[in-house]
Amino acid sequence: MVTSSKIMTERLLLTALKGGKSTKILTLNGKKMSKMPSALEKLPNLRTLDLQNNQISKVCPELRTLTKLTLLNLGNNLLQEVPEEIKYLTSLKNLHLFGNRICRIAAGVLDGLGDLVLLNLNDNQLSSLPPEIGRLQNLTFLSLNHNKLTVIPKEICFLEHLSELHINYNRITRIPEEIRFLQNLQQLSLVRNNIEELPEEVCQLTKLGVLDVAGNVIQIFPAGEIAARFVLSQLEEYNPLIMDAIECYPEVKDKLSKAKKCAICRKPFLSEWLECVYFVPPSKNWKISKNLQLIPLQTLVCSYQCFDRRDPDVFGIAKE
Repeated sequence: MVTSSKIMTERLLLTALKGGKSTKILTLNGKKMSKMPSALEKLPNLRTLDLQNNQISKVCPELRTLTKLTLLNLGNNLLQEVPEEIKYLTSLKNLHLFGNRICRIAAGVLDGLGDLVLLNLNDNQLSSLPPEIGRLQNLTFLSLNHNKLTVIPKEICFLEHLSELHINYNRITRIPEEIRFLQNLQQLSLVRNNIEELPEEVCQLTKLGVLDVAGNVIQIFPAGEIAARFVLSQLEEYNPLIMDAIECYPEVKDKLSKAKKCAICRKPFLSEWLECVYFVPPSKNWKISKNLQLIPLQTLVCSYQCFDRRDPDVFGIAKE
């Protein structure tokens, strides 16, 4: 019995084939396909091929002829390994293989992907990565969430253009000291692993703006700004271990507070409870209108208890 999905697939493919060499985009998303169409070889100038949300377990040999392809999406299919045919796609910049059953990446499969910028292997069954991952020298985004990785391969740490690295929900136990070589890294996410120590080398990542290691078992923090950023990102979970760590590192507490003190108790705080204003007479040295007898100044309060003890000239600012 021919299904409506199959009919639609054939129509879309027929339309693409009519375009011939002028066809640059082919989208067959969610068409319940179990096989890739071999007719792809008749679309030599194809730039984008979207075959996500199907039932493809093996790619067709003709895929290797699409040497001008820049985006390939095979997400949410039934692949068990990264297809060997991909190494022939020398123009590829974006490769999506998320949501498959991939448990291995054979040696040499990544050899022809020197222009690759984005690689998404989320939600697979990878327990290791081949050394060839280090050959993807133009890679800026690498995501390996929800796999079975136990280590971060050192080769990843030499991808000099990498700006985002996501390895959440794996089995990572340590961050390699080679992480310091990722000098363009802006976001590092290692949520829900088994990491016990945040190494000093993380502090050398000068462009790092987001460090997310929530849900680990970290007990050793490096001193300095990175530790401050880490602790700050964890406060919402009210982890007693984090709070104890703050007390053990006065310099971290100082960085987190940024020298801000509560207007009432005068103690430094990590996050303000309420922004307030109070009115003071202007100094004679201030260059303002002589008609102003009082001017508002910003002040911060650390808790409800302190706000309740405030002077009558301190007013809270309600924010929508």
